[in-house]
Amino acid sequence: MPGSPTLVAVAHGSRDPRSAATVAALLDRVRAARPGVPARLAFLDLNAPAIGQVLDSVAASGETRAVVVPLLLGSAFHARVDLPALLADAAARNPRLRLTQAEVLGADPRLLEVLHERVRTASTERGWDTAPERLGIVLAAVGSSSAAANRQTAQLARRLAARTGIPTEVCFATAEPALRLATARLRAGGADRLLVAPWFLAPGLLTDRLRGQDPLLPHAEVLGPDPALAAIVWDRYDAALARTLPLSA
Repeated sequence: MPGSPTLVAVAHGSRDPRSAATVAALLDRVRAARPGVPARLAFLDLNAPAIGQVLDSVAASGETRAVVVPLLLGSAFHARVDLPALLADAAARNPRLRLTQAEVLGADPRLLEVLHERVRTASTERGWDTAPERLGIVLAAVGSSSAAANRQTAQLARRLAARTGIPTEVCFATAEPALRLATARLRAGGADRLLVAPWFLAPGLLTDRLRGQDPLLPHAEVLGPDPALAAIVWDRYDAALARTLPLSA
């Protein structure tokens, strides 16, 4: 809509070029869904443009309002500490620019359906859908120093198990439990066909690290630039506008 605040989607950033390419493809879908609303991509770290640079550019263009949507799957340190601090700095530099931070993408039911579809596709490709009782799923996520954030991911694994009817264990790339423990638990429960379901927006160094821990273990695809993610981004934008809680200097 003409005059709508700019949407600034901010991703974590990665040294792996596949990550930035994936979030750029997602932003293409976001823009296509509402071509009348300006939408920009920014990064917290490791990639350009940085969030501060993008917000300075928005202010320099004469715009007075922006909604920042974190392209993050969990509400951990980056969403709760890093990003608010960067927005406060940008607001101090640009006192006429009002900023609102939206909620993270989170464990939205639509994302759970995307994850389920990735699992279904990977198991069907291997012919495993004919014997689902032999299948076990490892839901693999980044992991956090926040125990609460890790518990939320473990809850997601339980929701996926309820959705699929397949035993599911959680593992983390940067925390415990690690992949080896999750697979051991599934095998102890009788599963002899194991599939890793990455709870990652994009491929990158951490998804490669998980693959390297057990090279023979098959992995489903990451969430990627699915249309459902674009819809969730706009929902987070709309909800943030409805709250009307701007950050200002």
